[in-house]
Amino acid sequence: MKHRIAYIFTLLLLLATVVMAQQPQPRQPGRPEDMRPPNMPNPPNPDPLGDVMFPPDFILGHARQLGLTDEQKSYMRGEVQKTMNSFTELQWKLQDETEQLHETLKTTSVNEEQALAQLNKVLDIEREIKRLHIGLGVRLKNRLTPEQQLQLQQMRMQPMPAMPNVAPRPPQQ
Repeated sequence: MKHRIAYIFTLLLLLATVVMAQQPQPRQPGRPEDMRPPNMPNPPNPDPLGDVMFPPDFILGHARQLGLTDEQKSYMRGEVQKTMNSFTELQWKLQDETEQLHETLKTTSVNEEQALAQLNKVLDIEREIKRLHIGLGVRLKNRLTPEQQLQLQQMRMQPMPAMPNVAPRPPQQ
């Protein structure tokens, strides 16, 4: 049970990272993008799919506002659970194959063919992980109504609420 909770926490932490990467950041004066010449294009979005996909924790975190049905929530939770189990297995495989690649590369004279073959194993697992995440995102998006998708897009555009200004308490003596 403790392992399952740890896996759930790990997946949610990973997904929260994705959500944060997809949140548009407000511009602040004096930042490097303000110092770019006007004819220089903006740098690419760090998440090229961020405008069309919705992370599971973002969807489920707004379930009430979206009016998700019990069927939608149940389906989404089940899909997240299945994906998390597969993701955990792939993480273990990735760690094993990455360690093997490290062993292959740490010798003074590296067999290039062997090193590249091991690299391909690592890259294949990384590809599986990406397919797993995109597949989950597609399945969840397909369960949302067009209205719910629009609501999520609008929620993503809203700035995150600021923390209230609380004056620090003086130290007690």
